[in-house]
Amino acid sequence: MTCLFDTEVDIDWKFDYLRLYELAVDTVTEEEGCPYEVSVSLLMTDDEGIRQINKDQRGIDAPTDVLSFPMLEYSRPSDFSDAESDMQNFDPETGELLLGDIVLSIDHIISQAAAYGHDVQREFTFLIVHSMLHLCGYDHMDDNDRKIMEERQKIVMDILSADDPLLRRG
Repeated sequence: MTCLFDTEVDIDWKFDYLRLYELAVDTVTEEEGCPYEVSVSLLMTDDEGIRQINKDQRGIDAPTDVLSFPMLEYSRPSDFSDAESDMQNFDPETGELLLGDIVLSIDHIISQAAAYGHDVQREFTFLIVHSMLHLCGYDHMDDNDRKIMEERQKIVMDILSADDPLLRRG
């Protein structure tokens, strides 16, 4: 598993966010039954940075908490059976499945943690889990899809919070 990381902002958190990033990626891919080692990239930015990416990529001129850019198209969520139909889905050097890119706004992480009454560590991890599910083909455009995605998020967050009480809901 390769978890690439880049940041456009200073991060002064008192927890091991890189470890949580890797743990969230690993837990989601395991729970979703991904049969491959994967590569995922994460960019940490601020509200202005994510607003610009949102505007450039989606035509929405507003900041958001997280953006997900899946590399694969799925016939149904977490159906990895078509991945090998195009070898460009894999890193030629490592053989890892290229799942996609995640962009997080540190400003949104901090404000949403306060608004929801839980730790920044939990909000950071939750947004990675949420985005990873998007990279696995889930969406929340209608009520049925939203319920399915929320249930998958809950399962993964319950697994992660079993070892870390700060990841439990506030």
